[in-house]
Amino acid sequence: MQLSDFNYDLPPKLIAQHPLANRTDSRLLEVRSAGMEDAQLVDRQFREILGLIKPGDLLVFNDTKVIPARLHGKKETGGIVEILIERISGDKQAWVQIRASKVPKTGATIHIHNSAGETFPVQMIGHDGRFYEVLFPENVFALLERFGELPLPPYIEHQPDGEDAQRYQTVVAKNPGAVAAPTAGLHFDEAILQQLSQLGVRQAMVTLHVGAGTFTPVREEDLSKHKMHHEWFSIPAETLAAIAETRKQGARVIAVGTTSLRALESQALTQKASGETNLFITPGFQFRTVDCLLTNFHLPKSTLLMLVSAFAGMPNIRAAYQHAIQQEYRFFSYGDAMFLSRLENTPS
Repeated sequence: MQLSDFNYDLPPKLIAQHPLANRTDSRLLEVRSAGMEDAQLVDRQFREILGLIKPGDLLVFNDTKVIPARLHGKKETGGIVEILIERISGDKQAWVQIRASKVPKTGATIHIHNSAGETFPVQMIGHDGRFYEVLFPENVFALLERFGELPLPPYIEHQPDGEDAQRYQTVVAKNPGAVAAPTAGLHFDEAILQQLSQLGVRQAMVTLHVGAGTFTPVREEDLSKHKMHHEWFSIPAETLAAIAETRKQGARVIAVGTTSLRALESQALTQKASGETNLFITPGFQFRTVDCLLTNFHLPKSTLLMLVSAFAGMPNIRAAYQHAIQQEYRFFSYGDAMFLSRLENTPS
């Protein structure tokens, strides 16, 4: 597979800059993938998901919580530095991305500040070629709450505000650790979750702390050379039991978002309920757990576009994206959603 196989042209006006008034106001493109060709595309409103999910089906959400992962500071020489947490690796340690005119060397100190004029030092303690490890003077989460900023994606052009603080989290978020939202979950509010429950649709949770493995750009034209970064995931025993019961009843496992799917398929491959995953899903992958996928529209040349192409078929996804652009769907984190069925020739 080549990187250029997953490119498309998107008018900038279709990149959603703000959430809609209500979480469930978004549109939903149903992609019925009976085979590799000629998917049926049905334009819907997101609330119509109540008619797409059947009693006994299992919705699996990612309950990770986005942390205020962006920090601003200065080098000892006075140069400006921006730090983006990639993942927290210990009580006082984290792997980070650093934006600066010249990245400080190992052993150097960066002085982080906030709008209140408070400061604290972080020390550079190592790097792995892509990310830098830094040491905080106290608990990372505690300092992020006082000094951190919500890490909106770069294609969202405004500074984070109170609306983002609420709407760039899912209503099921409870386990802090993500540096980007599992965006398919953003479409659900408490009311529609209750309605689904009343219809006999079951709900379960996994945790995958979204990090660089999800959003780092692919730079290799030959996809076999791309290396995914590790992300931590955990699947509770009750979720595994719910999946087994769903299978027994002949109902469907529906992943809410690509991160939920990667956690579930990582468990199916390794038989480990928690740990780190660098699973890179491209066309040809054999899905073992997930029958349907609810997902947003993804960036050109991204690993997530490759994942949905593997799940629903490349021709079907190309047709769906072309249709979505023609019909002016809203794209990316605050955008609209798709409901995908797994190709029939890709057994679970």
